Amino acid sequence: MATVAFIGLGNMGGPMAANLVKAGMTVTVFDLNPAAVTALTDQGALSAKTACGAAAAADFVITMLPAGKHVRSLYLGDEDNKGLLDVVSKHALLIDCSTIDADSARLVGAKACEKGIEFMDAPVSGGTAGAAAGSLTFICGGSDSAYQQAQTVLTVMGGNIFHAGAVGAGQIAKICNNMLLSVLMVGTSESLQLGLDNGLDPKVLSDIMKVSSGGNWTLEKYNPCPDVMENVPSSKDYQGGFMVDLMVKDLGLSQEAAVASNSSTPMGSLARSLYVNHARQGNGRRDFSSIFEQFSKKK
Repeated sequence: MATVAFIGLGNMGGPMAANLVKAGMTVTVFDLNPAAVTALTDQGALSAKTACGAAAAADFVITMLPAGKHVRSLYLGDEDNKGLLDVVSKHALLIDCSTIDADSARLVGAKACEKGIEFMDAPVSGGTAGAAAGSLTFICGGSDSAYQQAQTVLTVMGGNIFHAGAVGAGQIAKICNNMLLSVLMVGTSESLQLGLDNGLDPKVLSDIMKVSSGGNWTLEKYNPCPDVMENVPSSKDYQGGFMVDLMVKDLGLSQEAAVASNSSTPMGSLARSLYVNHARQGNGRRDFSSIFEQFSKKK
């Protein structure tokens, strides 16, 4: 059975690592938050005092970190600290599941290649519910051999696994998806509110649009209007799910990529402005479907 090092045990990383433990793999974990480590060791994981200590003897190293600077620092190290690339086995596969800028993923991938080590970026879609259920979508960037090797662990944590291309391609595909998601959420929210303002029942309107030309994932799985759909954040005061702050981060990455490639993304740019404004009003830690409140009538 594979030995896995899992570094970064936040809202996504914790349940992802737990699924590997449940599958019978030997999982050594590390996080700066001791409580997050304890939550995993209570389920049967091993712990290490440092990230490098966790990764040194692992067959697979999986990381889930907040931003590109954290990924670069962890893998590459600095003048005072070794990075993961300095300690991992040559046969190990390194899989970064963070959502970061593609250039950071490419840099780490290039440095790993220089040392004869396989690295793959594999950002995820599916949220905390998907992480807990083991049904995440993994969007992978790396070599064919790395992609095939990664199946051992990714199939335990996910239900859909795609190979987008070379290192960095996973990150580009992920931000394209999330930019579209933000646009769909904004459009769905303003359409539902237009119906409400004109006397329509939002449940009836949602049912109509779901099977009509306006149908989309937000209507089918994640309705932003409160009390239209059970067990989604909009019916729980927008708690849980995918935070507005994270959507702002991903939309920032999409616009950085658009500038770099001279791409025209007017809807993505507008969606970012709307979400930044929503976050500045104190909604950063609420679910991104709370953008609905930007269009609703104030009580």
